[in-house]
Amino acid sequence: MKALLQRVKKSWVRVDGKEIASIQTGLNILLGVMENDNEADIDKLVKKIVHLRIFPNEMGRFDRSIKDISGDALVVSQFTLAANCKRGNRPDFTRAMKPKRAKELYELFIAKLQEHIPVQTGQFGAMMEVGIINDGPVTIILDSKEL
Repeated sequence: MKALLQRVKKSWVRVDGKEIASIQTGLNILLGVMENDNEADIDKLVKKIVHLRIFPNEMGRFDRSIKDISGDALVVSQFTLAANCKRGNRPDFTRAMKPKRAKELYELFIAKLQEHIPVQTGQFGAMMEVGIINDGPVTIILDSKEL
């Protein structure tokens, strides 16, 4: 499971021109579910995300977690994080989990993350416009298989 975290001042999601979710200070999380992922991958990512110290203290140093600052998360499904670009110029997405099971794990990830911080979400499988006002910018890539 891969999560691309972006520290944001504001983030929102629109589907068919209508805003369906938005947050202020916190994390925009693009979540990619891979073919061999399971609940253990979710647990690893959630634990890391809620404790990762990527928010500044009074001196501007990375010393606070999203929990420490009472921040929110906006979670957006992103199967393209499974892209394999080794051959040719067209990405191969065969490492992405099939949609039905991927949606189950996506929803479980959200439920587990909500146990720690407030969470808004995109719409699984929809064409979404995602707006991000980066804070920093700070962007971190997490792979559950590497944690």
